[in-house]
This record gives sequence, C-alpha cells and structure tokens, in this order.
Amino acid sequence: MKQLTLIRHAKSSWDDPALEDFARPLNKRGKRDLPAMARRVREFDLVPERLLTSGAVRALSTAEALIDALELSAEQILVQPELYAAGYQALLQQLRQQSDQWHHLMLVGHNPGLEDLGYHLTHERLPKFPTAAVLHIHLGITRWCELEASCGAVELFDYPKLHPKP
Repeated sequence: MKQLTLIRHAKSSWDDPALEDFARPLNKRGKRDLPAMARRVREFDLVPERLLTSGAVRALSTAEALIDALELSAEQILVQPELYAAGYQALLQQLRQQSDQWHHLMLVGHNPGLEDLGYHLTHERLPKFPTAAVLHIHLGITRWCELEASCGAVELFDYPKLHPKP
C-alpha cells in the first residue's frame, strides 16, 4: 500500500505588491508556524522516501524546513516548478508517474490544487486547507499509476491553529 502526505506551504507575505507571486517569501506568521509544523510531521513519523515540491519561494522554504526536520537527503528531493499553478488533475498526473519504488510520497504545494487532490483521492471534504496544513492519506493501491478517485482514506489532518500558543 502507498502513502501520500500533502503539505500546503506556510503563510506567505504580500508586503511587496510588485513582487511576482512565484517569488513571494514567507511572512512572519509563516516563519513562526513552520518549525512547529515540521516538528509535528517528524513526531507523526511521516518520513517520505521522496519529497516533491513546487519551485515557488514559499513552497521551497516550507520544503527546506521539512527536509531538515526529517533529515532527508538531496537524492530524495525533486523540485518541480510546474507544481506551482497545478490543479488537482496535473498533480494527479505527476504522482501517477512516480516510481513504484517509493511507498510514501510527500508533496509540498499550493491551493486549490492540494485541497482538490485530497478530496478527489478520499472524497472527504475538509472544512478548510489552511497554510502549513498537513494531510496524510493511506492509499489502497500498490502502484502509483493506480491513483484514482476515492482510493484513499484520511489518516491525519493537522494545521497550526489546532495548536494554540500558550
């Protein structure tokens, strides 16, 4: 059986209106939430064999924190700039092309693509898919090319506001 962890990038900054969306960095809240989110992913033991990430600055920053927390090697990381604006069908296509040697994939990206992909695979409607959210799905498949509607079940859904600051 395969496992898929979908992670939305941490909160990004809109401080510079002239900055291209792809280049937007994390804002103060994103930088604050990211270490705790990465630590929780580690505590949940969601260590993938392969991490795919959008090439957008905010997604790369999120992926870097996860790479450090999970102690992933450079060979486990695949930066795919085309994931930046990808809808769920494009994300699904990317995942279907992954090697079956990977039992657990992690995808760091953007909404609405991630939320729509999560719904497509599980048919469980989440109330929201906020920034720095983690959705872990257990898939009833043995090969990535078998990904299809309703083939998975939500095992974990976590995001920063579930963990109020003292």
